[in-house]
Amino acid sequence: MLLLGIDIGTSSIKVAIVDANTQKTLALAQYPDTESPITSLQLGWAEQSPEMWWEHIQQAIVLCHSKGTYNPGDIAAIGIAYQMHGLVLVDKNQKLLRDSIIWCDSRAVEIGAKAFDAIGHQKCLSHLLNSPGNFTASKLAWVKANEPKIYEQIYKVMLPGDYIGMKLTGDITTSISSLSEGVFFDFVNNEISKDILNYYGFNKAMFPEIRPVFADHGHLLASMANKLGLSPGIPVSYKAGDQPNNALSLNVLNAGEVAATAGTSGVIYGVSDQLTYDPQSRVNTFAHVNYTEQQKSMGVLLCINGTGSLYRWTKNLFGAGESYVQMNDEAKQVPLGSDGLRILPFGNGAERMLNNKLVGVHMQNIDLNLHSRSHIYRAVQEGIACAFRYGLDIMRENKMNPTVIRAGRANLFLSDLFAQSFVNMTGIPVELYQNDGSVGAALGAGIGSKIYASPSDAFKNMHAIQLIEPNGDDVEPIYQEWKCLLERQLLATN
Repeated sequence: MLLLGIDIGTSSIKVAIVDANTQKTLALAQYPDTESPITSLQLGWAEQSPEMWWEHIQQAIVLCHSKGTYNPGDIAAIGIAYQMHGLVLVDKNQKLLRDSIIWCDSRAVEIGAKAFDAIGHQKCLSHLLNSPGNFTASKLAWVKANEPKIYEQIYKVMLPGDYIGMKLTGDITTSISSLSEGVFFDFVNNEISKDILNYYGFNKAMFPEIRPVFADHGHLLASMANKLGLSPGIPVSYKAGDQPNNALSLNVLNAGEVAATAGTSGVIYGVSDQLTYDPQSRVNTFAHVNYTEQQKSMGVLLCINGTGSLYRWTKNLFGAGESYVQMNDEAKQVPLGSDGLRILPFGNGAERMLNNKLVGVHMQNIDLNLHSRSHIYRAVQEGIACAFRYGLDIMRENKMNPTVIRAGRANLFLSDLFAQSFVNMTGIPVELYQNDGSVGAALGAGIGSKIYASPSDAFKNMHAIQLIEPNGDDVEPIYQEWKCLLERQLLATN
């Protein structure tokens, strides 16, 4: 029996086929080979086409089939992971009304700030666990205010995974986890927030039917099955945002467990059994994949918008023709501290952990007679590690004190230099696993379709491939200098 997992990333789509019995990955495909475009019509805006996601998903599934390592007819369930916080709008004919306003878009920051003040800070934090900020609810309010003709045609408001689920099954569903990441959900009253509906003037009928994350979200249409070479009627039995899904894929389900990732964005995601919130909403709390009204399982999320995106930018600008492996090897030739070069990695939209400020990327102490591109490669990785430390200190203020962090050996964690810098800067050992978001989505489908009796059964064959511990390097002076640079920049940023 096989499971199909789809991961709707910002940079690309990944699809995995997993053997449910052994949890082994039989096929893995990514589409496209180059990174998918983000449309930025104005400074701070970021949009992508959901039709592009759908086309790329179809291509990735075909690529998996072409490997010839399994029988597509044996696929029994589908799971979907997706980039969080995106806004997708369709009319009553399930036709897209506009491109998706995605997670790193900053246009709604002021709208969310006004809602925070109007509803009341304590009311928002205690009920929504977050400021409305520039999350999905505020993006929808932007559409209402600036694109009224589009707003009038809205039949359903969705997140990216809900849209792909609709394309596969014809059904439109969501979950408490998804609604919470859009800051639509009231945890005290266990309902879509009346405060958000009333303040923004939203019609509750625009929101899809709520089902658990691990549940039947519809069955594969015959037309789609024929198109994708699959059997009709396969259930979509799991939908989750990429960071809760990354945590699931690392078997991070219980209070006190913590996951990290450093893809397009950098994230530390810890699980709590309390309705916790940061008074400044610098880190954010959402319902985890296993949240129920009876058993509160919350995901506390720290996000740095520009980690892998900064390293990609660096490669495009300084390392044309080089691979990331070559860049990492060059960076290792530079001494600890990059000979004084410091980089702030904040150039991909408003940073929530910095109170939604648009800080930008900054390089400090450039010496034209000393610093080479290899210094930049190392300073970027050290700067990202410093940003993780800064964010983790905020999480520690909020009583999240991990003793070990789990991460997949992927993206920036493929760099031994970055992984060691992360561990040294945070002071927390990291366990690396051979995991992938699309594999996590496939295993989630197995849980949701009851192929696995419990989540633990889905991970019985998972083992860490490497443990990285602090190696004794004195990185504190580097971090403190970096932190002073950040604080000066924050003072200069309106």
